[in-house]
Amino acid sequence: MLTSSTTTVIRRPAADVFAAVADITRMGEWSPECTAGRWVAPATGPALGAQFEGDNIAKVGPITLKKWTTTAEVTECVPNQVFEFFAEGYTTWRYEFVERDGSTSVTESCSYAPSEGWKKFAYETVLRRPQMVARGMEQTLARLKTALER
Repeated sequence: MLTSSTTTVIRRPAADVFAAVADITRMGEWSPECTAGRWVAPATGPALGAQFEGDNIAKVGPITLKKWTTTAEVTECVPNQVFEFFAEGYTTWRYEFVERDGSTSVTESCSYAPSEGWKKFAYETVLRRPQMVARGMEQTLARLKTALER
């Protein structure tokens, strides 16, 4: 498994940070890759087993390499502690929240099986996907922090 994670501290209670992250309809506000999200009926919000779709884009500078939509399922949902989902049967995204003195440490992590053959070369060598994912998580948490600390 390829795994990456990043952590930041946001000067807001865990309930506020969890609510923002678990509302996948807002993910396009902070993620550089996921541009929009919507719950798949009958789901209307975060809950174990709830499904949602996410619209994504991969860019290198101003050049769009790929646009796609994923379907994901919430695999762990403990309010103010953990929000995790499994996307398209190959990627797990996880957010963990720890509140201390009114601020929340949030850790975003991503894990997926490495590609094989030509896809491995394309994704890991040419596109440098592991580094792209790590930078994207850093940007996501930085944007989330900025939005919630206003």
